[in-house]
Amino acid sequence: MSAIRALRQLSLPFSRTLVSRAVTRSVVARSALAARAAPVSASRAFSVSARRMGEGASDVALAQKLEEELKYESEAATPGEPDFLKAFKAQGTWMIDDTPGSDEVTLTRKFGNEDIRLIFSIADIQTEQEPEFEEGVEGEEATAEAEESDIPLHSFPIRCSFSFTKSTAPGALTIDAMCQEGTFVIDNISYYNDAKVGTELTAEADWKRRGYYLGPQFDTLDISLQDEFDKFLQERGINQSLAYFVPEYAEYKEQREYVSWLKSVKEFVEA
Repeated sequence: MSAIRALRQLSLPFSRTLVSRAVTRSVVARSALAARAAPVSASRAFSVSARRMGEGASDVALAQKLEEELKYESEAATPGEPDFLKAFKAQGTWMIDDTPGSDEVTLTRKFGNEDIRLIFSIADIQTEQEPEFEEGVEGEEATAEAEESDIPLHSFPIRCSFSFTKSTAPGALTIDAMCQEGTFVIDNISYYNDAKVGTELTAEADWKRRGYYLGPQFDTLDISLQDEFDKFLQERGINQSLAYFVPEYAEYKEQREYVSWLKSVKEFVEA
């Protein structure tokens, strides 16, 4: 997923002053002495003071705006751990692996002899608009229904990747799905003979996976087979409750990362 950026070298024109070979050493000496004795110009004094303030006249204004935004976001944030996260952890089913500064979140759990992993990214979060402007009366009704049922309304889809491995068998089963509005919509189900190829998060493993058969599109499978896969996931806790938790936690993490970003950028500008 790396982006290749082209680097351009900018060549700046310059001019040189030709000095006559007839200049004597005494003249050069006098010129050097005069240069040492010359007072520091106003422009040089200004540049020195500018560097001491952070190399730019706009730094102070930018730092103030960052401070205002940081203060606003910090005051708007709920202190402590939110209730939805406390309730999720209290279930003791899934373990959360969330590294500060990373845009990915990993959930893991054990199910019999299986190790199950779910990975999703906060990069999929889009700026949401107010429903009344976006969908009119229908948007207002949907929001009202969500408030009455105490179910969070998340309209943005989040890509999810599930992997299943067994301690008693080789290979790995992976499922690519979209999480949206309380459900997981399966895209495809893949199987890898080598569990490392199917689960490792390395460039080498990713390159190898590109040459593998990814399996059929899930919606092209027989309906009865789709139903059995749904039961397979439900039994392992991949259900509506988890589908509501994923976007809610993604918003929670994105907010924390944004506040951390504001603080880091502000400190850098002020340095």
